[in-house]
Amino acid sequence: MMASSARQFVTVAALLAALAVAAGAFGAHALEGQVPAARLATFETAARYAMYHALALLAVALLLDRHPALQTLLRWSGRLFVAGTVLFSGSLFVLVLADLPWLGAVTPLGGACFLAGWALLGVAGWQGQKNPPAAQGNRGTEG
Repeated sequence: MMASSARQFVTVAALLAALAVAAGAFGAHALEGQVPAARLATFETAARYAMYHALALLAVALLLDRHPALQTLLRWSGRLFVAGTVLFSGSLFVLVLADLPWLGAVTPLGGACFLAGWALLGVAGWQGQKNPPAAQGNRGTEG
């Protein structure tokens, strides 16, 4: 059975991935020709980074389930990926849709969250290599 934090991250990752797909489709079909090319490229960047970090959050969820000893690092990594997506992609989506250039000042905060999340994921990976998970017994062999 998957741990509570892992289930929550899988759920949020699925929602963020769905949002990224919807935003990408909206940008490609509804915004093209409606906003300048530079703003459309900004919108596409927001959708792409939302998808990258939805997938990263899914990886964090899977790692949480396999490496409970690393849960603090992994939870913070996941939280930072979610915060980064809201701040980075969210600010860019609103910037493009509402034509609010001042929101560009928020975007780097999301980028900093992404970087911190990746750094913590890297530290967790390093620590996980030094301390592999305990033997899983006969997990997955039940009939």
